[in-house]
Amino acid sequence: MPNEIELLDLLLKNRGIKKEEEELFLNPSYENGLYDSFLMKDMEKASVRIFEAIEAKEKVVIYTDYDCDGIPSAVIMHDFFQKIGYENFTIYIPDRHDEGYGLHMDAIKNFIDEEVKLLITFDLGITAIEEVVEATASGIDVIITDHHLPSEKGLPNAYAILNPKQEGCTYPDKMLCGAGIAFKLVQALIKKYGEYWKISKGSEKWLLDMVGMATLADQVPLLDENRIFAFYGLKVLQKGKRPGMVEIFRKANVDVAKLSEEDITFTLAPRINAASRMADPMMAFLALSATDSVVAKTLADNLSKINDERKIMVAQIMKEVKKVMSKREEKKVVVIGNPAWRIGVLGIIASKIVEEYKRPVFVWGSDGSDELKGSCRSYGGVNLVEIMGALQENSITSFGGHKGAGGFAVAHEEVHFLEERILKVFDDYESIEEEAIEDGVEATIDMDDITNANYNVIAKLAPYGVGNPKPKFLFKDVPIYAVKEFGKEKNHIELSFLNSKGKVVKAIAFFKTKESYNGKVEVGSRVNMVATFEKSTFGGRTELRLRIIDIL
Repeated sequence: MPNEIELLDLLLKNRGIKKEEEELFLNPSYENGLYDSFLMKDMEKASVRIFEAIEAKEKVVIYTDYDCDGIPSAVIMHDFFQKIGYENFTIYIPDRHDEGYGLHMDAIKNFIDEEVKLLITFDLGITAIEEVVEATASGIDVIITDHHLPSEKGLPNAYAILNPKQEGCTYPDKMLCGAGIAFKLVQALIKKYGEYWKISKGSEKWLLDMVGMATLADQVPLLDENRIFAFYGLKVLQKGKRPGMVEIFRKANVDVAKLSEEDITFTLAPRINAASRMADPMMAFLALSATDSVVAKTLADNLSKINDERKIMVAQIMKEVKKVMSKREEKKVVVIGNPAWRIGVLGIIASKIVEEYKRPVFVWGSDGSDELKGSCRSYGGVNLVEIMGALQENSITSFGGHKGAGGFAVAHEEVHFLEERILKVFDDYESIEEEAIEDGVEATIDMDDITNANYNVIAKLAPYGVGNPKPKFLFKDVPIYAVKEFGKEKNHIELSFLNSKGKVVKAIAFFKTKESYNGKVEVGSRVNMVATFEKSTFGGRTELRLRIIDIL
């Protein structure tokens, strides 16, 4: 194992951080690390139009996606308007099941009837060409803010478009999430008009909790501005200023003052997303924006309840999946579905199938509409968009997403041929095994290297996420000293190892048992293990331990 200085150099090098970038990466700076919002194409135009709408008291609609990026964007804009005392605005979040993703024509027609004058989208709208035409023709100015790629058909003819990925935008950071762009818009408005509204400079920092949460939940690369958003977002979240947020974490037994990025991705984001998957996304918005602690508690309780219902539904579907898979011949890709499966949880199901069967997955269900809907997840470096794009005509009616994850729609009569058609494309497609578990290992170390000094080096890289993964290490041929299964249902495992001085080093894995590792886990067995460092504060005791990624 390298010493502490060498370890830090190795970790930074593995992340492509150059010498001149090290200081800002290790010590993110809000003042020096963020770019001027007005470098973004159309930012000046968008800011002026919003100011004019406020001055004229025009009716404004904030239209956002229903996930843990769109909903925080809605909270950012809601809090901004509240701060300046503007009331003639509404929040519109489409229903995942009744409407689906995107800007919808029916909603536009309602806005026309309601005499809306300005429509601002967040985390969607970049492909809404016809909807923008309809709105504009009826006197509604549309400002689109989005971070998704524009379609090949071109951009909508909107009043202004804020999207670093659009052609002609020279904004330096192209990888912001939707809430990141919402924050840049508020930052611009305060810079330009803050004095007029009597808002103190820097007051937008209190919105960083929503930006940080969305940046972590939406899994954008935690580099450049996103690292700053995640870093300071966690600091604001730890202050516990939002009653709804505090209640959500209290219900999950998480100490807000010690929040980590994992608490956002594994505790908060699933509960926010559960609102749209199982009920109404406005429930999540109201919980995050609530200022009354009684209201916040009720909403947080509801979110926890529907998240528990979501877990039960996922467990039931996974039981069905395993039953079907046990009778199937193993193939290069898993294609599976059932009209009874709720489309809101299919992304979670797809991820669980990938974890279980280590193959790319296409899973479909029904929302009662004319076509079936599905989610897909990659494995082994397979590019899903390329796969779906290469399918023969009529195989699927629509698709979208990126290399690692996507969604699709398929006609009822065509779904019976879907597996065969996808497998045909896979036969012609050379997969790159870049997702193999050994990949991404930073170094091979031993149990003597599990020290607080090394943990402190690793902690300098937090918060972790896409583009800055939590460092994984390989332990070769290490003998198991003890094995313990724990939890009410004995569904978690703890392995113990000894270092050269006879001190016990513990390694844990949640929702894994001895059976999970094909009989390799027995006292005295020598194993190759991939794991990360972590500090546990369970029961008031602080303990350095390992989190098992896999036993090889």
